[in-house]
Amino acid sequence: MTPTNKIDQLFPQPLWHWFQQICAIPHPSGHEQALSQHIQRWVKERGLALVEDHVGNLIIRKPATPGMEDRKVVALQAHMDMVPQKNADKVHDFVTDPIQLQIDGEWIKATGTTLGADNGIGMSSALAILGSNDIKHGPLEVLLTVDEEAGMTGAFGLQAGMLEAEILINTDSEQEGEIYMGCAGGVDAEITLPLQWQPAQLDHLTYTLSISGLKGGHSGVNIHLGRGNANKLLARFLAGHATELGLALCQIQGGSLRNAIPREAQCSFSIAANMLERLQQRVAQYQHILQAELRATEPSLKLTLTPAPTPLQTMQAGVQKTLINLLNSCPNGVIRMSDEIPGVTESSLNLGVISTQSDRVTIICMVRSLIDTGRENIEGMLQSVSELAGATLEFSGCYPGWKPDTSSPVMAIVKNTYESIYKKAPDIMVIHAGLECGLFKQHYPNLDMVSIGPTIRYPHGPDEMVNITTVGQYWTLLLAVLEHIPAK
Repeated sequence: MTPTNKIDQLFPQPLWHWFQQICAIPHPSGHEQALSQHIQRWVKERGLALVEDHVGNLIIRKPATPGMEDRKVVALQAHMDMVPQKNADKVHDFVTDPIQLQIDGEWIKATGTTLGADNGIGMSSALAILGSNDIKHGPLEVLLTVDEEAGMTGAFGLQAGMLEAEILINTDSEQEGEIYMGCAGGVDAEITLPLQWQPAQLDHLTYTLSISGLKGGHSGVNIHLGRGNANKLLARFLAGHATELGLALCQIQGGSLRNAIPREAQCSFSIAANMLERLQQRVAQYQHILQAELRATEPSLKLTLTPAPTPLQTMQAGVQKTLINLLNSCPNGVIRMSDEIPGVTESSLNLGVISTQSDRVTIICMVRSLIDTGRENIEGMLQSVSELAGATLEFSGCYPGWKPDTSSPVMAIVKNTYESIYKKAPDIMVIHAGLECGLFKQHYPNLDMVSIGPTIRYPHGPDEMVNITTVGQYWTLLLAVLEHIPAK
């Protein structure tokens, strides 16, 4: 590994300098205040115009450089929050601890946690441009939103009349060489199954079965890669063997975010002592099955069986059976690929979080689709399985997709500029992820938008990394695009 003090020597230095500052200030979703205050102090020191709106979004304005005053106003947009995910053996509090950076060849990574390159690199590029004295640009706005990863609170809360820009460049894309002109919409689904309990059999043994070592990742960008969902894999084992083994569940939990593919899940249960050997055999057999099925995508998958404290109660048998059937039958993963855009997921579902409370089990899913009817189709599937199980279902946080505009002038500028610099054509894409652009269109229907970014691998998981070379390529493209923005 290369010492992290070398990061300041990477190109472009102003961007990497900002990224180090951002990583040093904890900023998971819902806890962006310290980072926001740091940015506000810096903005005021530079004498730039600043507005903080009622939800915490920052809008920073910088005048045009000499000779560029007649250009259209451009907004550079990023979100301030990051996804807080870590490996089970990593001691890290995302609310208080800085991200620990490391350079690994051509990549910047964190140490056992998410990196926050999503969207820290985009935010760093916007702040670096604000701080520059030698970058040519017209009138500039920087829009930094809050809580994008957890609920798009900032984008939902942005009101009409706040932005002056005619063009918005979103910096939240994750593949160099691709220009995004559209994205999926989505909705959160929460299924609640009431629990009934019975006294635990005190002469039984108690064990915890854990699934770990999965890659996880972004529930939109990575959903088509065939990675294991720990919640679904655990449900599959229980559906196949809970009755045979006479398991009595005490609790089940897995995942931590609705927009991250679950990497870990576990359940605790009581079992008769004379069934222990068979349980161990079934776990070993299941691990062998999963390693065979997922060896290409999940080489580190691991099942662990460990003794647990004896509980006072276990789930009533009928409720347990219903819960297992609900989890096992709940749809997950890619539902349909796009007919119009080859290689792009149209509709998907991520069974992201399972949690057990005293009176219920809660299951949180995230639905994504490029089209409203695709989203509605999945909502109907969830409604059906919930009704069959006698569970309640609530949808929340529905946000629109960003409908592609093939005649977008700014997209043509970015495309032509990319071709001029790199002597090859970029890919014009629609991303199966929830960019904030669709929400911006509600109050700013005439805003001309495009999304670009460097190559980021495995966002929303502890393996997240950003490619150093592509950050330089993204920076070069962004600066050239700003120089080519037309007159009003």
